[in-house]
Amino acid sequence: MPHTRRKTALIIGSGFGGLSLGIRLQSLGFDTTILEKLDGPGGRAYQKRTPDGYVFDMGPTVITVPHFIEELFALERDRGMLAEPDYPAHVLTGERVREGESGGPRTRDYVRLVPILPFYRIYFDDGTYFDYDGDPDSTRRQIQALAPADLAGYERFHRDAKAIFERGFLELGYTHFGDPATMLRVVPDLLKLDAVRTLFSFTSKYFQSPKMRQVFSFETLLVGGNPLSVPAIYAMIHFVEKTWGIHYAVGGTGALVRAFVQKFEELGGRIEYGAEVEDILVTDDRGRPVRAPVGKRVARGVRLKDGRERRADIVVSNGDWANTYLRLVPPQARLINTDLRVKAARQSMSLLVIYFGFREGGRPLDLRHHNIILGPRYEELLREIFGEKVLGADFSQYLHVPTLTDPALAPPGHHAAYTLVPVPHNGSGLDWEVEGPKLVDKVLAFLEERGYIPGLRGRLTHLEYITPDYFEGTLDSYLGNAFGPEPILAQSAYFRPHNRSEDVRNLYLVGAGAQPGAGTPSVMMSAKMTARLIARDFGIHPEVRDGVPEGKAERPDQASEDREPAGVNP
Repeated sequence: MPHTRRKTALIIGSGFGGLSLGIRLQSLGFDTTILEKLDGPGGRAYQKRTPDGYVFDMGPTVITVPHFIEELFALERDRGMLAEPDYPAHVLTGERVREGESGGPRTRDYVRLVPILPFYRIYFDDGTYFDYDGDPDSTRRQIQALAPADLAGYERFHRDAKAIFERGFLELGYTHFGDPATMLRVVPDLLKLDAVRTLFSFTSKYFQSPKMRQVFSFETLLVGGNPLSVPAIYAMIHFVEKTWGIHYAVGGTGALVRAFVQKFEELGGRIEYGAEVEDILVTDDRGRPVRAPVGKRVARGVRLKDGRERRADIVVSNGDWANTYLRLVPPQARLINTDLRVKAARQSMSLLVIYFGFREGGRPLDLRHHNIILGPRYEELLREIFGEKVLGADFSQYLHVPTLTDPALAPPGHHAAYTLVPVPHNGSGLDWEVEGPKLVDKVLAFLEERGYIPGLRGRLTHLEYITPDYFEGTLDSYLGNAFGPEPILAQSAYFRPHNRSEDVRNLYLVGAGAQPGAGTPSVMMSAKMTARLIARDFGIHPEVRDGVPEGKAERPDQASEDREPAGVNP
């Protein structure tokens, strides 16, 4: 029996996208190596352990759609499940877990997930708050208390957001928009659903109260989107959370990262840490250097910063989209993703994140696991961050206190927390060595003086923070963006970076910068979309088209671009 050489893959970056795709590629029969610049896995989801006993998740902390996680843990070597339904019937029942453990049986072999209620406590500047838990009855009671005139509007919003969720997430969520025709086929439905106007304008149709408009539009900030600019299709986030809940991985998000690493390595994958990629090696189809952005261009591997070269059949970047092309792919190999085009794209905002530990006080904290603390201005502040790119006099923040759920993340008698403040990216020209310490002091003073954490500064035992400079310098994000290209309409679906490079054959993208976008569930979806492209290009699953299994699309507009398989390059 003739020996068949196994196909090889290199993935740049071990974020959720890189790990999810690595698991899928191992299940498709590839020998996959993940190259990670940092000394541990996770990328933006890196977890830091301090000498004084604190554990901090550096990035994402909101976990939803546990089915996506269960699907990854259920994969086996050389037995990819790309042709299976994306949402099996038992998943579509959408019954939320209110207590106990969540996640499927395979997930529980690797990590413990627990549901979080409320999803978020949203504090307004006047001291009132809204516990957002996805329960329509609870929501109605709170609207009745805060904005009774908006009750009828909530019923209409609930109906219309559900329709957007069913079409935009359940039906089109895994569609790879690889050509204009694919996009044009869905435009009539999006117009009918009124999903192309801005999200804030959409919510303003239903709610008169500024508080309710904020409650039902703030979530896009957690994926880098300005509610004043993102299309209303993002109203589906409300139903994603309502349907599957918000969950926490015991041990922090880092525990889920480690579980994915364990699964990847069990399937035969390898991770190399401290392996920073300097260049993606691109040749013509005969292996000669590429001298102009014409003809065939093929990815052959990568060159590491230490000079070593690694060859593979495919290369996938889980890194920042803009810097993947600007720094790693030579300009003579780029006809579509030119410097001009990439630099012209709008990048998401950045973040200042303060990681702090503090002693427990005389009384328990009156906070929740996830807290959204809104400042006195909403629309004006968003315009300053995204448009004018200046620091305003006030701020809003997301305060995460995981030790309310998982005390093991801090020494006994202490809490570990982080608070995240949206700020402009480094296109602002702000000097974060000057502005960072000043903003940190303002935020800590606010939390103390407004009574969120009484006596905080006197109880602090650990303090550190990151600014846009961390995203730009350590995470290699263009201009220090925190979430990739800003998810405006002109950078969504077909207009968002493609998961299969238009410039270089056998080069793929995965993660927040690719389709469908940022956010932990979307990044896991991105991995499945990219895996389907690779499977089809290499003839592994001929029944799988770019965005959906053949014969499993309920509507013709779920099909994607038609492209000849690439095969394995010699």
